[in-house]
Amino acid sequence: MVQGMGVWSFLEGCLLLLNALVILNEDRFLTPKGWGFAEVSGVRTKTLMGRVIGLIYAAQYMRVPLIALNIIAIFFKLVSG
Repeated sequence: MVQGMGVWSFLEGCLLLLNALVILNEDRFLTPKGWGFAEVSGVRTKTLMGRVIGLIYAAQYMRVPLIALNIIAIFFKLVSG
């Protein structure tokens, strides 16, 4: 029996990806690769890499709501078995 990816699996995947973006440390990971916010601000914000880096920094501000979403996801996983 093959199960397809449902909406819940997709949302879990998005939540895991958002968790991965939030834990990236600017000083240790982003700045040495030239992906710091200071390097991208200005003209390069219109590029794809600039937008991805902007998404990473936007995710950094979503920590508190992300904690609540993780608690809800864990609760539903425990209840659904």
